[in-house]
Amino acid sequence: MGEKMGMIGLGKMGLALARQMMNDGHELFGYDNDPERMKLFEAKGGTPLASSKVLAEKCDITFSILLKPEHIEENTTGPNGIVQAGKEGLIHVEMSTMPPDFQIGLADKLFGHGIEMLDAPISGSNNKVDDRTITFMVGGKDDVFERVRPILEPLANATTHTGEVGSGATMKVVTNLYVNSVTALMAEMVILGERTGLSHATMEECLGAGSVKGAMWETMRPRFFNRDFAPRGAVEIFAKDMGIAINLAKEHGIDLQVVPAARKMFQRAEAAGWAKDDASRVLEVYEGKDRG
Repeated sequence: MGEKMGMIGLGKMGLALARQMMNDGHELFGYDNDPERMKLFEAKGGTPLASSKVLAEKCDITFSILLKPEHIEENTTGPNGIVQAGKEGLIHVEMSTMPPDFQIGLADKLFGHGIEMLDAPISGSNNKVDDRTITFMVGGKDDVFERVRPILEPLANATTHTGEVGSGATMKVVTNLYVNSVTALMAEMVILGERTGLSHATMEECLGAGSVKGAMWETMRPRFFNRDFAPRGAVEIFAKDMGIAINLAKEHGIDLQVVPAARKMFQRAEAAGWAKDDASRVLEVYEGKDRG
């Protein structure tokens, strides 16, 4: 399809996105510091490369989805990052969930090297990548967005240009504030129902037909009822994202109340050794299982 593209970060989400991009006919280069992830990428038809620098040398557009700020900095402005390719006109699409100020600062640094950046975080877990029901919230210049839009739109059920760089990150923080907190609230709801003698069948029928009805309930209900904690959206990611929301709110003079209370439950799940498990495992914190 013309554009030479590369994916930095081949974790569950990055690999899933890369696979769908290749399904759309794009040739894709990739880099991850985990050799096993590189092998999985190659097995799906991608071309693994030795560093983000080498990847940028071969690409017109690079994407990254990484967990921590230091990982992003290492792969963008670090000694083997994309800036070292010296490739003016490169577009970098940063898909990681980060604070808006971080994304704005990164975009400024990259622009100093002749690289345009979009911040394009994703709402939806890696399993939703496969059925293309994720959404993109994209901040950046109009013309840069229009260049990347044909790549993103087929991957999602919505791709929204939110404004300048940083606005995508802001929209993601606001989205996650709801998703993360409601997950904890639903865990409370299920536990209370169970402890008071309501059957799962009764809760499923009544909650699914009333005001609780919606995508969140349909997603989380089977995980809670079946105690299915296989990783999708990890406990540690929920705790991280809620911390970002709390800090962003403070910057704007808002003292959140619900989010910090919910976050404490995910932090307890982290402390119990469940950081990599699905966020639904917060249910067992309410059951007291994190305390042995």
